[in-house]
Amino acid sequence: MGMAVLVARISRAASYVSDSPETCMNCHVMTDAYATWGRGSHARAAVCNDCHVPHENVVAKMAFKAMDGVKHSAVFTLRREPQVLCLSTLARPVVQANCIRCHKEQLAMIRVASTGERACWDCHRGVHGEVHGLSASSEVLRPGLPAAGLDWMKKGIQP
Repeated sequence: MGMAVLVARISRAASYVSDSPETCMNCHVMTDAYATWGRGSHARAAVCNDCHVPHENVVAKMAFKAMDGVKHSAVFTLRREPQVLCLSTLARPVVQANCIRCHKEQLAMIRVASTGERACWDCHRGVHGEVHGLSASSEVLRPGLPAAGLDWMKKGIQP
């Protein structure tokens, strides 16, 4: 039981039910995506979950987050993350639907976007900036990781 509590604390398990963009920073490979989002126009209007999870209903949203979270945990724990992050096959239609949901009033070419032939990001690549490999990202852009909640270890205090 103690080990489960420790793992939950270290992994910041409770943060994954929130919509906080800082939650995505729990994993180091997301630092560039977080930094470019934070410096772009979407930071003023949307958080990560506004684009990356379905919005049909709460059950669909939480199920997608759980499924994606388990996949991400496995990939990152086993050190199988790709050098260049890209949307999975399941994530592509979710993000496309969310682009249309938020921008439908501005979209003159909504028919093109809704046919499935092209994705919005085929033309509009500005949300996360230019795509780089994980090792090519500028350290200057990377914000520091949030505290891991292990202050008690550093100070010698028992939890």
